[in-house]
Amino acid sequence: MISKASVSGFRMPAEWEKQESTLIAWPHNKDDWPDRFDYIPKVFAEIIAQISKVQKINLLIQNKSGKLGILKLIKEFKGIIKNIFIIVKKTDRVWTRDSGPIYLINKNKTKKIILNWKFNAWAKYKNYLNDNSINKTIIKLKKLKYINPKYKIKNKVKDIVLEGGAIDVNGLGCLIATKECLLNKVQERNPGLKKNEIENIFKSYLGIKKIIWLNKGIVGDDTHGHIDDIARFISKDKVFLAYEKNQKDRNFKTLNENYKILNKITDQNGKKLKIIKIPMPKALYIHRTRVPASYLNFYIANKIVLVPVFNDPNDKIVLKIFKNYFKKRKIISINCLDLIWGLGAVHCMTHQEPALN
Repeated sequence: MISKASVSGFRMPAEWEKQESTLIAWPHNKDDWPDRFDYIPKVFAEIIAQISKVQKINLLIQNKSGKLGILKLIKEFKGIIKNIFIIVKKTDRVWTRDSGPIYLINKNKTKKIILNWKFNAWAKYKNYLNDNSINKTIIKLKKLKYINPKYKIKNKVKDIVLEGGAIDVNGLGCLIATKECLLNKVQERNPGLKKNEIENIFKSYLGIKKIIWLNKGIVGDDTHGHIDDIARFISKDKVFLAYEKNQKDRNFKTLNENYKILNKITDQNGKKLKIIKIPMPKALYIHRTRVPASYLNFYIANKIVLVPVFNDPNDKIVLKIFKNYFKKRKIISINCLDLIWGLGAVHCMTHQEPALN
């Protein structure tokens, strides 16, 4: 039986902790990649194939009729088909990082529960009802206990909106987010909630002790400031941080400010964090629109790290940094020149499920 749960004694694990599976939705919405959609299924097939070699994948597809063609394409990229579990579930978009479930685990890693946050397409797009019901599908499938996080405002009880790409954690009680995404009136997710109330939500539901607020995200990000393009924990005390050298670039000021903030701040234990600067690729435009190309939108899976690359001179430099800091994982580059036209990359389209002991 599926029931509501208590979060007492639970925490949100870090991405590098052992995973049971990855949630991915197969692409179908051509409006997300105008004029380039035909290239997108192959990018997804490559990413799915790489992950399937190290862990299970729960793959959401629109209808049964597409199954054989999808698996055939994944096979072409040498995917391990027995590790791919097909779920027929309609979606609006593919960005499961934001629409998929956030898991909590208990201290001994013997239990996990799902937080069923509301998803409203970044308070930007009107079609999100299919994506907002992904969590219910997973809860039913996994037979896990769950919680619907809520807040009260003006005597009304509302579901709390939160996307996975809006937060990053070290698994020990420290969380990074941006003010632009969660404290701004533009694309406001939870109208009426103040900073201290949002912090209390993180503490109450995610087991967080310290919240680090950076200012803004990067230019071209339609989520309005997601953290997973600019700052990512790679261990309990190390953070990869997007950095722009070119003072004329529109991201320069923002990323420099973020560096100054992070440089002064401490973690949940009052200790300084080690910051590793990750250079940005040069400004990338598709049909005269600047897209949010960033190396920070990587995904850590079991034994591998998938890193977005953009045919940019900094690709090699960045991959070298990743190899230096992820010595026990294989670094795999994924060409995201087409994928980024959908305004997301590898991290945006993946969502991990933690493993239990």
